[in-house]
Amino acid sequence: MDFTVFDVSASALSAQKIRMDVIAANLANINTTRTAEGGPYRRQDVIFKTSAKGRFDNYLDSAMGVDVVKITKDRGPAKMVYDPSHPDSDSNGYVAMPNISLISEMTNMMLATRSYEANAEAISSAKSMYLRALDIGR
Repeated sequence: MDFTVFDVSASALSAQKIRMDVIAANLANINTTRTAEGGPYRRQDVIFKTSAKGRFDNYLDSAMGVDVVKITKDRGPAKMVYDPSHPDSDSNGYVAMPNISLISEMTNMMLATRSYEANAEAISSAKSMYLRALDIGR
């Protein structure tokens, strides 16, 4: 019996969990103007790649799962906000804020959540099919 469907969906669950953790960190630091590296928090993003997860019946040579390659930091310019009373403002009264869009991050979180749910459902469906196959054999 081939359990590749579980391997493929499990790899996607793991990757989407990492993606949700990174998005949560971005949202938690949306107003962080001072970091250990200096300057404002840099938005992070997850880079995925496909990976072979073994044989999938006779239809494909290998089923494709997903792996996290790395977590990157956005090197784009910071968002400059005029706030001369802020402790991190420059001599002109501007504060370098993280270049994070709340709407984009929430959209990414919803996409990651939907992908996670779809893969959890795929595991559940495969489990049900395997159990039904065992029942037929009785």
